[in-house]
Amino acid sequence: MSNKKKGIIVSCSEANHFCDKNQYKEATFWEKVKLNIHLIYCRACRKYTAKNMKLTKLVKNPKVISINRSDKDAMKERLKQRM
Repeated sequence: MSNKKKGIIVSCSEANHFCDKNQYKEATFWEKVKLNIHLIYCRACRKYTAKNMKLTKLVKNPKVISINRSDKDAMKERLKQRM
């Protein structure tokens, strides 16, 4: 980072970093403030944040249906026979 004093206006790269930290509850109060100010005027980062939130929600609550053990074993056996 440069030696310039950091203000309240941040770049998209920094905003995305703050978004990622916020997703995992690691963002500081000022990072959240800077992120929210950035999101007021940046459509691209609003989209990034929305997609990030959706991804987090999907990862936390996966709705994966797996096959039972006997069906899986049967599939393995059929695969072995065809090889």
